[in-house]
Amino acid sequence: MPTISMFRGIKISINWNDHMPPHFHAKYGDEEVIVSIKDLEVLEGEMQNKQLKMVLGWAAFHQTELLENWELAVKKQDLFSIDPLR
Repeated sequence: MPTISMFRGIKISINWNDHMPPHFHAKYGDEEVIVSIKDLEVLEGEMQNKQLKMVLGWAAFHQTELLENWELAVKKQDLFSIDPLR
């Protein structure tokens, strides 16, 4: 699963062989969430509140880029990196 961004110990990735709806994975230590790109809602998993707020804020700012990467993943094309949370 290609990593497209990393910040403050959080790893963001999109899987090439994943299912609908468009989503990304965010991992922090042993915790992982799957987040809908369009709705920015957690579909599955749990993460500490502070880190989850960072992930959702970052995703809101980069929603268009996340959707573009999802489309590339569906086509089995290389994904691009997205700027980390600053």
